[in-house]
Amino acid sequence: MVKAIYLIKRKRGLELEAFRKYWLTTHAGLALKVPGLRKYVQSHTIESGYKKGEPVFDGIAEVWYDDTNAMRRIAELPQARAVNDDGHNFMDMRASGLLLTREHVVKDGPIDSSMVKYVAFAKRRPEMEVEAFQTYWKDHHGPLAARIPVVRRYVQNHVLLSGYRSGLAPLYDSVAETWFEDTAAMRVSATTPEYQAVRADEPNFIDGGSLAFIITREHVML
Repeated sequence: MVKAIYLIKRKRGLELEAFRKYWLTTHAGLALKVPGLRKYVQSHTIESGYKKGEPVFDGIAEVWYDDTNAMRRIAELPQARAVNDDGHNFMDMRASGLLLTREHVVKDGPIDSSMVKYVAFAKRRPEMEVEAFQTYWKDHHGPLAARIPVVRRYVQNHVLLSGYRSGLAPLYDSVAETWFEDTAAMRVSATTPEYQAVRADEPNFIDGGSLAFIITREHVML
């Protein structure tokens, strides 16, 4: 399957609660009318993410398709066009973005809506080829992250290689999603030797100046 990850920043001047309500109700209602979607999840940045200013994104939306051909066919439907047009009503289109990815579940486990999900966005080291970056992230770094005891689920989202054709450069090369019971468990994770090993490994493949993150809660719409 292909997973489209929409990086969402709310429209300037729109209050946070109004943004969230619109996204969860009006916009989601339009999206759920689109035939052929396999799964649709919204993840909203939690309140504490605003204590020190505006987060990089107000959340992400994840939409699963059978494949890229299905995605292109669906994009031409009037229902899909209505969803795209509606984005202008609540999103800052210039500050938002889209990544087409494939999901790799590195550590699986039961999750629910009460948990928090840490979503990290990163770019690869400039000298590193895309495929080498993805292989290192999946085969070496992934197992390190999976060993952190309090992590309930860990998923890597690898940008499709087609996103790099003809000199294209996606906004980020990777989106990592890590689920914890709560923010207290997240803080505990940072004290573990397994977490320290993960952080120590990051400079081997990640551009240190590019790492950004949000802490979210999921809303499974479909």
